[in-house]
Amino acid sequence: MLAPMDNFTDNAFRALCYKYGADMTFTSMLSIEALARKNEQTWKELNFEDNDAPVVIQLIGNKEESLKKFLTIFKPSHCFRGFNLNCGCIDPEVIQNGNGCALMKRVTKVAKLVNIIKEKGYPVSVKMRLGLNQYEKEKKVYLNLTKNVNADFFIVHARHGKETYKDPADFSVYPEVVATGKKIIARGAVENPQIFNLLKKKKVLDKEAVKKDYLYLAEKYHSSERNKKNILRRLE
Repeated sequence: MLAPMDNFTDNAFRALCYKYGADMTFTSMLSIEALARKNEQTWKELNFEDNDAPVVIQLIGNKEESLKKFLTIFKPSHCFRGFNLNCGCIDPEVIQNGNGCALMKRVTKVAKLVNIIKEKGYPVSVKMRLGLNQYEKEKKVYLNLTKNVNADFFIVHARHGKETYKDPADFSVYPEVVATGKKIIARGAVENPQIFNLLKKKKVLDKEAVKKDYLYLAEKYHSSERNKKNILRRLE
């Protein structure tokens, strides 16, 4: 499963991971508010063209009415496999608006958003961190959320919201979140899109072949320069 990553998991990268054995992929995060307003640029992200990679749509936001409005106009495509609610983004503007990692302690709110999606009959998962800060991590808000939200699975980024990728992830939390009985997912594909075939013990390609495959798909699906730069930097 390719975990959701903003400015990475566009059509091209999803197609690449699907080619290399991913059973599930995710979009970048899309604003519930923008989708409810029928923002043209945001809705373009739901055009999966001829990409057959099974895809989960990642949502960010906290307004229940906007989510309901979006779901009344949403029509699933052939490759749609459900929604993912982002409770992990640490962008300051996102946090200020009460979204992303700021939702970690708002368990009742997250549960309501998840239930709205489930009531429409769609699968739903949650992307999360360990809390907005060290204090929330110590209070184990991540366990509270996992236990009390009825999502199909949880993608756990084992850092809190004040930590960056330079800080070591705290993998020691995984046993306790797994012990909740919920399905827990980690991540690793951003540095190696072939991780899926590796896990399946299938043949893998050299780095230049991977880069060539990606550049072909990036052109085919008109990837943004930002996304291409982000991905190529990690394929070196």
